Amino acid sequence: MIRVLAFLALVVGNHAVAAEPASRPDTDKGRSTATQVCAACHGADGNSLVPVNPKLAGQIPDYLVKQMANFKAAQGKQAERSNPIMGGMVAGLSADDMRNIAAYYGGQQAKPGAARNKSTLPLGQKLWRAGDAPKGIPACAGCHGANGAGVPAQYPRLAGQFADYTDAQLKAFRTGARANDANKVMRGIAARMSDAEIAAVADYAAELR
Repeated sequence: MIRVLAFLALVVGNHAVAAEPASRPDTDKGRSTATQVCAACHGADGNSLVPVNPKLAGQIPDYLVKQMANFKAAQGKQAERSNPIMGGMVAGLSADDMRNIAAYYGGQQAKPGAARNKSTLPLGQKLWRAGDAPKGIPACAGCHGANGAGVPAQYPRLAGQFADYTDAQLKAFRTGARANDANKVMRGIAARMSDAEIAAVADYAAELR
């Protein structure tokens, strides 16, 4: 009898889970919220016009959700990613709002980027494709893809991103000012990179399509 009851509980439980699938993100709501909250800095279609504000168009939605959640302080705890402006922007967003915004921006077409200094591209290409083994710098392509498209739910798209923004984030990882990378991966890599190498990688990523 006990086994029968346990089996029935399992069946009922499974049906309960199946009957309540996770809702799909609503891109219409995402566009509406993005227009009100995000567009001033990141553009209505996610193509920011200011190099210090990242392009969000075409970014991996799961990555965007994580970043918004990391900017948000909760239950008296400090945000994982400290930024007063972004902290204020996401403070009133629900989990569904974040998913909707991420789905909307992720579905937009990112505009091409450009290197700040073309002379850095050979070094940037070398580091992107092969890294620098003696210094312990792995190839950027190993995680972010040969064309910078990233890997869903793990590594962000960097192709076409403003070089100024990528440069600033690598330096923030290097100093520890940004510390929301899993297992300190980016902090460990950036710590081995010089300013010239960071600039070169940022320029090369901006040129990727």
